[in-house]
Amino acid sequence: MDRNIRWLIPFGIAMLTIRPAWAQTGTPPPAPAKGEKVFIPPPPPANAVAVTVNGQAIPEMAVYRVLIREREEARAQARKEVIEFLIGNVLIDQYLMRMKVNVERQEVEARMAQMRAEAKKEGQDFDKMLKALHLSEDELRYQLAGAMRMEKYVAQQATDKALRDLFESSKAMFDGSRMQARHILLTINPERNAEQARARLLAAKARIEAEVAKELAKLSDRADKLEREKTRMQAMEKAFAEIAAKESDCPSKAEGGSLGWFPRAGAMVEPFARAAFALKPYQLSEPVATEFGQHLILAIDHKPGKDIKFEDVRPVVREVYYDRLRESLISQLRPRARIDIQQAAKQ
Repeated sequence: MDRNIRWLIPFGIAMLTIRPAWAQTGTPPPAPAKGEKVFIPPPPPANAVAVTVNGQAIPEMAVYRVLIREREEARAQARKEVIEFLIGNVLIDQYLMRMKVNVERQEVEARMAQMRAEAKKEGQDFDKMLKALHLSEDELRYQLAGAMRMEKYVAQQATDKALRDLFESSKAMFDGSRMQARHILLTINPERNAEQARARLLAAKARIEAEVAKELAKLSDRADKLEREKTRMQAMEKAFAEIAAKESDCPSKAEGGSLGWFPRAGAMVEPFARAAFALKPYQLSEPVATEFGQHLILAIDHKPGKDIKFEDVRPVVREVYYDRLRESLISQLRPRARIDIQQAAKQ
């Protein structure tokens, strides 16, 4: 199933390529228990606007249709991520239209027909699915045209050389390398800006290092190098987990900030993954900024990947290239954009 279909129709797959914060940097909230009723709020007015981007409105309905798939307690955080994702979509589409990356109507209609056929193959009623998503065919055509514009742009940029260069420079992303880590997340909010969050994490790092030094000082002079290293690792993990449990804003705080094992690409946002994989076991990072806030990372272990050839993982390399290109465009376009998040969307 191609990326355009995955963006829009949930054939057992997420409707949009939005990964919530817990999927990027923590553990998921518990799934609804069998028979548990999940409150689904009524749809917003058809004319309600969530955000305007350079004067272009993003309807509240676009946010709503994603949030109704989230547990009630997760919707506030998910809302921020959905809005950021949709802002990114609009910024990119506006840019591509200025760049004359065109999609003809017949191309959209052909893709619509393909989607209907895919739905039928999966035993789904296409029209009922659109109704359940509060999505009209005209809006679907608009969203699909934007997704197809991006695919055309990626096709222009993702040359064989570009993909091979990415593969050669970042093999750990594709060879199955994995690592285990803990983290402390401090989100940015009206009471805490990025510099304040960074300062708090630096203070936490100093406390952890002081606790490790205190435990090492308890060892006798006859303690060998192996015993000292074992004590250092245990003290560092214990101190880190205690601070994470008290101060982290990620759901993983319940597990002392533990993220378990994760790959180099596809699970964590790139700045986090890049910083984590640069660490040696039981090394602390400096504060790391991501779209979710500021992080302090403690590496626990690392499993190297296997030898691979570019041809074996080319589709995965292209996916990573796509994501990096999207992030790069947004980072360039967003600072110059006029973005107005409506009051209802700020709550």
